[in-house]
Amino acid sequence: MSVKGLTETLPVEARHEVYPTIDPASAWASQSFKGKAVFLTGGSRGIGRETAITFAKAGAAVAVAARSEAKLEETKAAVLKEVPDAKVEKYVVDVKNTAQVEAAVEAAAAAFGRLDVVIANAGALTTFGKTMDEKPADGWWNTFEINVLGVYNTIRPAAKYLRKTNGTFIAISSLAAQLRWPGGSDYETSKHTVNRLIEFIAQENPTVKAFALHPGSVATDIAQESGLIEQGMEMPDPAALPASTMLYLASGKADWLSGRYVESTWDLGQVEREWKEKIIEKDLLINKLDVVA
Repeated sequence: MSVKGLTETLPVEARHEVYPTIDPASAWASQSFKGKAVFLTGGSRGIGRETAITFAKAGAAVAVAARSEAKLEETKAAVLKEVPDAKVEKYVVDVKNTAQVEAAVEAAAAAFGRLDVVIANAGALTTFGKTMDEKPADGWWNTFEINVLGVYNTIRPAAKYLRKTNGTFIAISSLAAQLRWPGGSDYETSKHTVNRLIEFIAQENPTVKAFALHPGSVATDIAQESGLIEQGMEMPDPAALPASTMLYLASGKADWLSGRYVESTWDLGQVEREWKEKIIEKDLLINKLDVVA
């Protein structure tokens, strides 16, 4: 079965490991994020945990939020193992709960005195293979609440702090945002919505850099639970790939991509060399209705 949307991507070299353009080694050596503060949801495992470690190694203070206190404690321990003097805060939140997320953001801002990078990493993915009328309604909508409301609940209290620091907001999107794969209506539509939200965030907050980021195909717990791996989907990308990409995006080196969809597997050096002019001129990498000119 052919899947609509698979070819809707930039024709650049696919990267499946950390590569020179985004290599965090120089940021770690120079401590380029020292004095800066990061808040991220979905910080209890997988990509979130790796991202917390990556930013802490660059000198940042890090606040992680998720539903499991035990898993958050594991993340904190993992960060401190790599960076013993790191400043790490943890908050138990459900990203669907507006008040909980707001309280966590406010607490992190108070603890660190600022927020420079905010990452909406929490996500949900149901089992593919069932059509929308076959999936339980509450499960279908839960995907939307976590993936879309969760992003809104994160940027809403964080925006004022990011405006003060000319900071960065990153929401985890997916290649699936472009797909029309029967059985994935909840996940794919929710991620498409995330991409549009990022466009609004960038327009409403001109001093804030905002990105919708496909993390690559990473064998996270969510990917395991979705059944995609059992169905034969390859997951070749390490969590270090999206984590290093986020550090790069937050460094200010790719501000011209703000308000757009980006893939961790794109060679961003090649994207800038070969595509920057066209992307800006044609206003690409955003949600558009494709029509004949």
